[in-house]
Amino acid sequence: MALYVPPAFAAGDRSLALALIDEHPFATLVTPAGAEPQVTHLPLLRDGDVLLGHVARANPHWRSFAEADSLAVFAGPHAYVSPTWYAAPKAAVPTWNFTAVHVHGRIAVIDDARERADVVDRLVARFEGAGEDAWRFALTGREREAMLGAIVAFRMPIGRLEAKLKLSQNRGADDRARVAAALARSDDAQAQATAGWMRRTGAFDDDR
Repeated sequence: MALYVPPAFAAGDRSLALALIDEHPFATLVTPAGAEPQVTHLPLLRDGDVLLGHVARANPHWRSFAEADSLAVFAGPHAYVSPTWYAAPKAAVPTWNFTAVHVHGRIAVIDDARERADVVDRLVARFEGAGEDAWRFALTGREREAMLGAIVAFRMPIGRLEAKLKLSQNRGADDRARVAAALARSDDAQAQATAGWMRRTGAFDDDR
């Protein structure tokens, strides 16, 4: 499974791809094993060059982890781009700007109960935050064991990493500035975030 990445849209800097994973951790996990690929949508937490996560034990997906490399797809900000934003709109067509990262790796199931609980605790801490009212996995005894027994935690080493940041880099500087300005003016949060990534990646560095 390969991602089509024209040279103009390649991330170049690996840190940009890792930042997108950290900021948009809800992924589509695909394992191409068995009669048909297994697909699960879930949050994944990056720990250096490893992704951590868990699925329900009732989900058959985890039984395919050892059979083939899996693919985790992270989708970042994206937005429609109108030709009317270009200097010569009649000579252009609509398109879509977007950011995405594909991670390939062989998943290993975590059998140790303490490590499994640690994955749960770290995911909770990441998304609950550190506030006084933040929820924590505080069950003890058999109730805790039952809850943890109902999931399968795993590690996915980041093997091959592909990033596609399609942010109007194939247009001239003036058109890129026009696109970023139009997206930034939008009421849509995704469009505004896409404009932010255009500035962040250097696809657009004008402050108009």
